Amino acid sequence: MNVTREQLLAPLKKVFGFDSFRPLQEEIIRDTLAGKDVFAVLPTGGGKSLCFQLPALVRPGLTVVVSPLIALMKDQVDALQAAGVAATFLNSSLVAGASTPRLRGLHNGEFKLLYVAPERLMLSGFLEDLKKWNVNLFAIDEAHCVSEWGHDFRPEYRQLKTVRDQFPNVPFMALTATATERVRADIVKQLQLRESDCFVASFNRPNLTYRVAAKSGSYEQIVSFIQARKGENGIIYCQARKTTEDLARKLSEDGIKSLPYHAGLTPTERSTNQEKFLRDEIRVVCATIAFGMGINKPNVRFVIHYDLPKNIEGYYQETGRAGRDGLPSECLLMFSAGDRVKQMRFIDEKPNPQEREVARAQLEQMIHYAEIGSCRREFLLGYFGETFSVNDGRDALPRVLADQQVSPTEAVNCAGCDNCLSPRATFDGTTAAQKFLSCVYRIREKSGFGVGVNHIIEVLTGADTEKVRKFGHHELSTYNIGGEHTRAEWGAIGRELIRLGFLFQNTEKFSTVEITNAGLAALKSRQKITLTKPVAPTEPQKHRAGEIACDEALFETLRALRKQLADERSLPSYIIFSDVALRQMARFYPTSDAEFSRISGVGDKKLREFGEQFLGAITEHLQTNARQIFADDFRSGSGVAPVRTRSQLSDTARETLHFFQQGKTIPEIANIRSLKDGTISSHLEEAILVGENIDVDSLVSSAARTEIAAAFQKHGFGNLGGVVESLGGKYDYGQCRLVRAALQRK
Repeated sequence: MNVTREQLLAPLKKVFGFDSFRPLQEEIIRDTLAGKDVFAVLPTGGGKSLCFQLPALVRPGLTVVVSPLIALMKDQVDALQAAGVAATFLNSSLVAGASTPRLRGLHNGEFKLLYVAPERLMLSGFLEDLKKWNVNLFAIDEAHCVSEWGHDFRPEYRQLKTVRDQFPNVPFMALTATATERVRADIVKQLQLRESDCFVASFNRPNLTYRVAAKSGSYEQIVSFIQARKGENGIIYCQARKTTEDLARKLSEDGIKSLPYHAGLTPTERSTNQEKFLRDEIRVVCATIAFGMGINKPNVRFVIHYDLPKNIEGYYQETGRAGRDGLPSECLLMFSAGDRVKQMRFIDEKPNPQEREVARAQLEQMIHYAEIGSCRREFLLGYFGETFSVNDGRDALPRVLADQQVSPTEAVNCAGCDNCLSPRATFDGTTAAQKFLSCVYRIREKSGFGVGVNHIIEVLTGADTEKVRKFGHHELSTYNIGGEHTRAEWGAIGRELIRLGFLFQNTEKFSTVEITNAGLAALKSRQKITLTKPVAPTEPQKHRAGEIACDEALFETLRALRKQLADERSLPSYIIFSDVALRQMARFYPTSDAEFSRISGVGDKKLREFGEQFLGAITEHLQTNARQIFADDFRSGSGVAPVRTRSQLSDTARETLHFFQQGKTIPEIANIRSLKDGTISSHLEEAILVGENIDVDSLVSSAARTEIAAAFQKHGFGNLGGVVESLGGKYDYGQCRLVRAALQRK
C-alpha cells in the first residue's frame, strides 16, 4: 500500500497530536504498509507503539499486537480509546462475560487493533477465529522475549513461529528496546522474518542522567533524594521481596506514599498497587524486576536501583522506564563492593556450569559500569555496539541540555552522567598497579596457569588459605605486600587495571586474569598509572538541565485538573495529557483553540473533550497572575541569564575557584586537578554566573572578546557549538564559555 507523506501526517496530528515523526518511525511505517516484515529496535520512549498503531488506522483490517503483560495491554488500549481509536484486548484479567461483546465486535470488524497475550493467541480455535477477522499485521512487542539469549526469555514466545505457518501472507513486525546483535539474529530466526530490514535506533537516552553513589546509610540517601524532588514519581528496584515491603513501609511512615510490587503478592494486590502508581495516588513503587515491563507511564522522573542489577540489559531496560516523555529524569544506582559478593553467591547456586560462567561475565560488566571513571553513557552504548560521540542526540535535546558541549579534542563528555558532570578525583596508582601486576606475573611464572582476581587479592593481603598453600603462593615475593589496601580496594584496583587494558580477564576459563603485553611493558618500565578514586556517597545534583521552564504555579493547577479529569474516567493521569503538554501550556499560556491545538499531544478528540477546561484554567490563572517570561531561551542576544546564588556553586567548581584566586592559570589548575583545560573553563563559567568576581579580560584578549560577543549576538547564547564553528575554530569552547558567561552576567 503506497501512501503520501501527507496521508501519514494527517492522522499523526489528528489522532495522536504530533506534528512530526521520531527517528525511523516513518521508514518503519512505510515498510509495513508495503507488506514487508519489519524488525525495529527502538529505545524505551522512542515511539515503538506508533509504528504499528498508525498503519492500523490508514488501511483496512485488524492489527494483532502480541504483548507479554496484561498491564501493558490495558494501558495502551485506554490511551488509544482516549484518542478515539477502536482498540480492545483479550486476556485473563477480564471477568466472566466481558469477552463476549469484544469477540462480537471483532467478528463484525469494529476494531482496528487487538492486543493479546501469546498464550491466548495459541489457544485452540483462536487462530481459526483470526482467519475470519481480516488480519493485516502481527506486531510482536517485547520481541527479545523470544530469544533464550535475551535477558527476559519466555518459552511461550517460541510458539509464535506457528502463527507464521498459519498466516504465511501476513507481515510480521518485531519490536524491542534492548537487543544485542546475538539476540537480534535469534529473533529473526525464531520468528522466521523474511528479508526484513532491521531498524536500529540509537540506544542513547539523552534526557536521562546516570549516577552511581556508594552505599552509606542507603535508606537515608534515598529519602534525601526523593524529598528533594517534590511531587515527582519514581521506581525503586530491589533484589528481594522483603526489601521492597520494608522500604515501602518506611518511606510511607516518613511521608512518601509508597507501595511494594513483587511476584509474591496476589494478582489483585499487584494490580491495585500498580494502578495506584499509574494514577499518581502514590509517589513511589518499590519493586523487584517483576514490575515495569511495558508500563507506559511517561512521567516517571527517577529510577533508583537499591541493589546491583544482574546484567547491563536489565539495567538499561529498567532505567529506560524513566523519562519516557522526553523530559529530564534521573537514574541512580546504589553500589557497594558487597553487592558483588552477594550476587556471586546466587550465581554459584546455579547448577549449570555454562550458565554460571555467562552470569559471572554479565555481572562483571555490571560492576565495570558501576566503577568506571569515564563516561557512563559511552559505556552503556558501547555494550550495545554503538559508538557515542558528544553530539549524539543533541538535535532532539532541549536547548539548555544541548548547549553543554565539549571540544572535539576533549574526551567524551555526555554532560549527563556523574562522571562527566563532576569527574571523580584520580590518584597516582603506580605502586598499587605494580604490586597487582607483579603478583599476576609471579603466580603465572610459578604455577603455569592463571587465577581469578579473588585469589590474587588473597596473595597480596597475606591470606592463609588452603588454596594459597596448596599452590605454594605463600612463598612468592608478592605474598602479603598489599597491607595498605583492603580486599575491597584491591578488588576495585584489579578491575580498573582490566578496564585499562593492563590485564585481561578470560571469562571462558573460570574468569582467570592474565597480564597483557601493555601490562608487561608497564611492569618492566614502572610506567606511571593513574587510577580513579571510588564513587562517593554523595547526594546527586538536584538541578536538571533541559527541564521545560514554565509557570510552576500554573503547572500545579493544570496537574490537579488533569488528576480530577482522569479520576472521573478511571484513567491514569498521563492518558489525559503528558507532563510535556502541561509544561508547554504553563509556558505558552494558550487561550484559544488554535493555540491549544499546537500543544504536543493535542489531537482533535482531546481538543474537543478537554480544551474548554484547560483553556478556562489558564484564563482564570492569568486574571490574578502576570505572564512569566522565561530566561532559558537564548535564541537572540537579548536573553537574560537566570540569576543564581553563590551557594549553588558546585564543590568541584569551588575547588577550581580556590586555585584561580591564588593566581594560578587555567593550564596550571588543570594539571593540579588532573582535568582538561575545558573542564576548568566550565568551572570558571559556573563561578561567573553565580556572581564570583572573575576577570575575564585576563583570560581572553580584547579582540577575541569582541569577535566572540558578535558571534553570540548573531547566533544566540544557546548555540555554543554554532558560535565556535562560525569562528572557524579560532577560539575554543572554554574561551567562548567565559565570554558568554560574562555577557550573560551583565
